[in-house]
Amino acid sequence: MTTLAHDSATLTRDALTVLQPGFTGTSAPDWVLRRLGEGLASVGLFGRNIATPEQLGALTAQLRAERDDVLVAIDEEGGDVTRLEVRTGSSFPGNLALGAVDDPELTRAVARELGRRLAECGVNLNWAPSADVNSNPGNPVIGVRSFGAEPGLVARHTAAYIEGLQSAGVAACTKHFPGHGDTAVDSHHALPRIDAGLDTLTARELMPFRAAVAAGTKAVMSAHILLPALDPDLPATLSPAALHGLLRRPVADGGLGFDGMIVTDGMEMRAIADAYGIERGSVLAIAAGADAICVGGGLADEDTVLRLRDALVTAVIEGRLAEERLAEAAARVRALGSGRGAPEDARGARRRARRGVGLAAARRALRVTPAGTSYQPVTGPVYVAAFTPVANIAVGEETPWGVGAELARLRPGTGAATYGRQDADTLGVHGLIENMLDTAGDRRIVAVVRDVHRHPWMADALDALLTARPETVVVEMGVPQAPPAGALHIATHGAARVCGRAAAEVIVGNGAGDHPGD
Repeated sequence: MTTLAHDSATLTRDALTVLQPGFTGTSAPDWVLRRLGEGLASVGLFGRNIATPEQLGALTAQLRAERDDVLVAIDEEGGDVTRLEVRTGSSFPGNLALGAVDDPELTRAVARELGRRLAECGVNLNWAPSADVNSNPGNPVIGVRSFGAEPGLVARHTAAYIEGLQSAGVAACTKHFPGHGDTAVDSHHALPRIDAGLDTLTARELMPFRAAVAAGTKAVMSAHILLPALDPDLPATLSPAALHGLLRRPVADGGLGFDGMIVTDGMEMRAIADAYGIERGSVLAIAAGADAICVGGGLADEDTVLRLRDALVTAVIEGRLAEERLAEAAARVRALGSGRGAPEDARGARRRARRGVGLAAARRALRVTPAGTSYQPVTGPVYVAAFTPVANIAVGEETPWGVGAELARLRPGTGAATYGRQDADTLGVHGLIENMLDTAGDRRIVAVVRDVHRHPWMADALDALLTARPETVVVEMGVPQAPPAGALHIATHGAARVCGRAAAEVIVGNGAGDHPGD
């Protein structure tokens, strides 16, 4: 029988401490407050928890009244992945737009202002930035969430983002280690595999993470991906070779030398849940070197927390998880929490705030390609046709995107509609375009696409539209991999609200100075 160095209460408290669960509602449920009193040290917030900045501030104050060192985490990348502005679209462009500008000072300023807004609401841990090198243009889950496809560019902007965010008093959690950019599978749905050799991983995937560690990132999030060059059997989140053997290993021995908190990606994601189950997966992750278990994007209830707590306790009692490893993980979580403050950490940053920095960055990120020298800005109402792919889970379907709302404000009488793959399958490409032309009438069409290179139905529909209406304006709000097309082609490098606004300004011919900043 295993002899415990700690009593059962301490073991249970440590097991609760390493969990980072979510919950439903815009105020903390009683079970969350009760578990905070019993040892829970972190919570994760999602769009469902946020209505207004004032409400979010009240929620974090409620949590902090129960435990003043609680880590309040959020998935706020800016750009396409926003929780603060989930219902309106983000005031900040995402990583690809910042990488397209390639001004680290701008990236630092954007991250600082984003961090300031989080800190004012009482959030002190951000699951960002994405340090993934988007080397696979067909990647279904990273794409515009990456700073780009060149490791050096991604590295310098990852470091700048971390420095800006943490200067506002919010801890950065750099993700998705060891790098999710060369995948063709979304780990929300299945287990991706990267077959690159160790030399390639070192030169490509790991370069931004080394820069993140050097920049002082407080946390790193693991990826649910299989990299046989590191571990032929276990995905990185569950792999001692990836977490303890590479991320923790001293630099002198070939590792990254990271000594901060390691957080898992969501354990209910199918890459882990289908093969291991969340209980076994969580035990394996802590044993491999993770310190905090992220869960709650989908399973956001007390029963999940109790199941994971009990699984960890049982694993220690049965000798499948070293008690010292669990205690070490819990200590790292508490140490980060004790160093994170409430909103007052942002006071210095508030004096330096640049509230218009997001829109300014979005404008600088535009890449405008006219078909000739004859483009004339639209002076009357237009018809916006948004070719809409299925959103990946990280982005979500509830966040609006496009240029329709802004063009409707600038050019009253503008109409808009969305067209998806189902429309193309049901009507056929010819029927879809006929329907579009009938609805548009004599208004100029603005076609909005998102990663057109990844969606054959979208590319076919766009080609047919441009054949029928060559004066069509095309706005690409994803990765601009396909050649520019249309009378005017605008690549925004992301679908944040400010990206749509910046594109609309160009379409109507308004200068950047014609509107006040956000």
